Amino acid sequence: MGMMELFLIAVGLSMDAFAVAVCKGLSVRRATPKHSLTVGAYFGGFQALMPLIGFLLGVRFESYIVSVDHWIAFVLLGLIGGNMIRESFSGDADEMSDAFDFRTMLPLAVATSIDALAMGVTFAFLRVNIVPAVLFIGVITFVLSAIGLKVGNVFGAKYKARAELFGGVVLVLMGLKILLDHLGIL
Repeated sequence: MGMMELFLIAVGLSMDAFAVAVCKGLSVRRATPKHSLTVGAYFGGFQALMPLIGFLLGVRFESYIVSVDHWIAFVLLGLIGGNMIRESFSGDADEMSDAFDFRTMLPLAVATSIDALAMGVTFAFLRVNIVPAVLFIGVITFVLSAIGLKVGNVFGAKYKARAELFGGVVLVLMGLKILLDHLGIL
């Protein structure tokens, strides 16, 4: 997997966190650097941790599913991306707490990184060098989450749906590329 593909996956995975960060930005009167660091650390940290856990699980069970790994990657990315696309059109106005404490941020960080867990399983099948990959994903998510907080605070909710749609489309296309590469079409 090349650097550009990893970058696109990192951006795609971070779009849920970006969208939630936008909502967090809406919830505060004034977004401070401390708020940005908190949001970035929670979302970036979990976006790095979850693919590592998924990778370790995938490596453990790789011998059982190596013959269908490309299909698994295609289906997982398709489901994750499809769900993000569906959520972008749902039009739900999520009310967000203005708190940045552990009890508020932990569930948000876990919820926005579940797709990264599945991506980690896919990384195991693709034999991705996991340490640089998870660090890269974590840093990209940290930066985009901090930006999302500021965007939400300044511009409002108008970009939340677009971020989820973009992330979903990227993940679906990456899944399709993995499948087509394996089938020898690309």
